[in-house]
Amino acid sequence: MRRLLITAIAQLNPEELNPRELNPEEPYELHPQVSLRPERFGALAYHFGNRKLSFVKNVDLLRVLERLDQEPSVDAALDAAAIDRSRRPGFIKALETLEESEMVRART
Repeated sequence: MRRLLITAIAQLNPEELNPRELNPEEPYELHPQVSLRPERFGALAYHFGNRKLSFVKNVDLLRVLERLDQEPSVDAALDAAAIDRSRRPGFIKALETLEESEMVRART
């Protein structure tokens, strides 16, 4: 069993072991196959490609997501959504989680 686990880990892509950190100076966007449905608590995000459903449990995060496509960077989207600098690390972490589930992606 131990040898199987070690072999499986060795075959993983390095990016799977260490997910890429989101750079707030880069442009990001909502994935084109994702739809947001605003709710009182924030929003429901549904990915029509991989069929994942995510709960955006913060209205402020919803405002950031709605601005990602329009702003030149994540930082600019946070500014446009009037997110205080002291709260930004939590928003960056939330966006990294959404990137892992393919709800958002780096814009090229």
